Amino acid sequence: MTSSAPRLTTTSWSLLMLLGLIWGGSFFFARIAVLEVPPFTLVLLRLSLAALALHIYLRGRFGLFATLRSHWREFAIMGFINNALPHTLIFFGQTEIGAGLASILNATTPIWTVLIANRWTADEKLTTAKMVGCLTGLAGTAVLLGPALMSAAHAPLWALSLPVLAAICYGVAGTFGKRFRQIPAPVTATGQLTASSLMMLPLALLADQPWTLPVPSTTAILAILGLALISTAFAYLLFFRILTLAGATNTSLVTLLVPPSAILLGALFLGERLALTDMVRLVLIALGLLVLDGRILEATGRSRRSRHSS
Repeated sequence: MTSSAPRLTTTSWSLLMLLGLIWGGSFFFARIAVLEVPPFTLVLLRLSLAALALHIYLRGRFGLFATLRSHWREFAIMGFINNALPHTLIFFGQTEIGAGLASILNATTPIWTVLIANRWTADEKLTTAKMVGCLTGLAGTAVLLGPALMSAAHAPLWALSLPVLAAICYGVAGTFGKRFRQIPAPVTATGQLTASSLMMLPLALLADQPWTLPVPSTTAILAILGLALISTAFAYLLFFRILTLAGATNTSLVTLLVPPSAILLGALFLGERLALTDMVRLVLIALGLLVLDGRILEATGRSRRSRHSS
């Protein structure tokens, strides 16, 4: 028998909004840091500093080391498809394209997640509401970043394709990550970050020889710390908590929130103006999220049925 699909509760929505806000800053941090630090080394610093922070935070609690030993294969797979590979793809892409364009290409994640979850899971099957919601939200994101998309004509195809490949990785990872439901979110986050850090270490050492690189500026160092501690360590605590509560498809909606959150952060902290057209575009994204949530459509259906029966 097919189990019921996970739903977004008020708690899940709150955590999703917070995660979108945090990851909205990750493309900004990465764009600053990648100008001074090569992508492989930047990925290593992001993952290893985040893993170290979580190890200090946990201090072996929740059966951390026993779980790492018993589930090391799963953590290695998750670390590769959710951290090492997609982060590397995005950072290499950002050597040629801006943060806004990278974020919208990455916002295709919900569509890939819907398709992958439909194939691999029993409780997250493809529905019309899911596809309409994903496409509506993606359309709003595209309109929101229209000027950035216009610049895509001047960007190399390989740079444009890398964030999309990363989005596919995240779709696979969100579905694969459902198997960690019985493991506390901090342990899952620490396990995958530890595994992916070990993967990136030899690659960064061989490819970049980081000991030969100039010392980054203070701005770049602060961007790396923000990327590692806020947009990775803390963000993955939220990510795996939401994944446990709401499932892969609902969790992937965070990528639709990333571009608008970046614009809102700019309006709040950088003095950038939020125009009326931006508000309309944000409403379009919100509409896509509400369609995916399903409750409005269900209420409409119930209303129609009650009118027909009366």
